[in-house]
Amino acid sequence: MNTVAVPTRRDAQPSVADVFVYAAAHIHRAAAAIWPDQSVSLECHVPSVTGYVQQARIGERLLYAKTSLLGVSLVSLLRGTRGTWSTVLEAQQEYQNRQDGLLHREAAQLRLLAEMGGPRTCRLAALRTGVIFTEPVPGPTLGELLLEHPGDTAVLLDRTFTELRPLHRPGAARQLAAVGVIEEHSIAGTFLRKFNGLSGTLYMDRLAECRNKAEQRQEMLQLVHRSVGRLRRLRMRLPLADGTSLAYGDLKPEHVTFPDGIDGRPVFLDPGLLRASRMVDIAKLVSRTVLTLTAHRPEASVVHQVLHGLDVFVKSQVPMLSGRERLLWLQNLMTLWLMDTVNIMTTYLSAPSALPLPRVGTALMDRVVPVFSMVASISADLESSTTVRGTWEGALNDALVVVS
Repeated sequence: MNTVAVPTRRDAQPSVADVFVYAAAHIHRAAAAIWPDQSVSLECHVPSVTGYVQQARIGERLLYAKTSLLGVSLVSLLRGTRGTWSTVLEAQQEYQNRQDGLLHREAAQLRLLAEMGGPRTCRLAALRTGVIFTEPVPGPTLGELLLEHPGDTAVLLDRTFTELRPLHRPGAARQLAAVGVIEEHSIAGTFLRKFNGLSGTLYMDRLAECRNKAEQRQEMLQLVHRSVGRLRRLRMRLPLADGTSLAYGDLKPEHVTFPDGIDGRPVFLDPGLLRASRMVDIAKLVSRTVLTLTAHRPEASVVHQVLHGLDVFVKSQVPMLSGRERLLWLQNLMTLWLMDTVNIMTTYLSAPSALPLPRVGTALMDRVVPVFSMVASISADLESSTTVRGTWEGALNDALVVVS
């Protein structure tokens, strides 16, 4: 009699359970090897769509532990882009010891920033077999302070960028040569990887299987296709990404902490240094600030104050340029802003339902159509050939509609 072979769990696509059980055990083994005389217990899991993050208590010391599978996002891995679970496990054995692995580069960047004396970052506690341990940074995050003290938005953003000044100076990129960049956090690079050719079209079409409400999926798909097409064309206007300065890369309101309170210096988490203009950092901070407002939907007075402060801050960052060049600089900034918004929103949407999303990501799943409507509106204005359209003020008005 002929029999049909039933695939084992290892021959199937990775599941959330596979990844979480493996990652937690791997973190525990790494911690036990580093601190053999200390008790090791894993505490709460920190939701993320990129790597697996968990609090680890080593004796009386609380640390954050993070591991990455093959250097790709959890969402990408769980979609099967790196093959079956057995294929992933086999490749991970080699990847976790590579000196150019994602977390090896992140650890090297933390060491470099500590040597530079700024910007201040979380302290690296240890690195072993692809697991990075960092010390927690207590205190409110930038995102929390913006919501609690909206009238101080411009001051908080300016203080954040003042701390980043050593990276944004011309020539700072030379210090990164021996460490390695983290291009995984490049806005334009991520956008092109996601939406390149036929694979990008298939990726967008699969968003029909996403988390948002079924009755909204067709409208959402149309908005995504329209916006991505425009942004691909607008990308051709962007200046070359490489430069002599550094961008922090993964600059999000929840990755900036103020341990000494609102009047103190900020401390940054999860560096993703890359050779790029500071425009990249400004664009990501604008994108994620708008999404933070959209997720929390605070009262109207808070929204207006935060967006006004964002307006003041961005205009203070525009180089001394002529009128036409100033407009072009702002349009390039807005293009990167929209690319980053599309990048993270589609990542949230394509995440398996069993994968816990960060709190902001969960809240945004109820605002998918308004967010992509904003992207479609601003990108249409940017693509317009008339000088009246595509303005920074117009984009802020579109953002106000979404977050109100």
